[in-house]
Amino acid sequence: QAYQQPVNYAPDGKSKVTAGVLALLLGGLGVHYFYLGKATAGIVFLILCCTGIPSLLAFVQGIMMLTMTDEQFNQKYVNTESSFPLF
Repeated sequence: QAYQQPVNYAPDGKSKVTAGVLALLLGGLGVHYFYLGKATAGIVFLILCCTGIPSLLAFVQGIMMLTMTDEQFNQKYVNTESSFPLF
């Protein structure tokens, strides 16, 4: 039986892998922000989705989310007062 590494969740249950994959696949619509509870940022991305800019930003964010440590992810996207954590 192969060893499976546990998925590390933030204190409020948000997974950086889930957020990163959502940013890569559906980030242009702000889905990763809605998942993280940052509705303001999600709405801004949704409004601007026809410009293509949110897709580019979300792609970069998705890569960053998947490569940062759990502590960095929690500090940057989960345990923050910012309603629009970009980079």
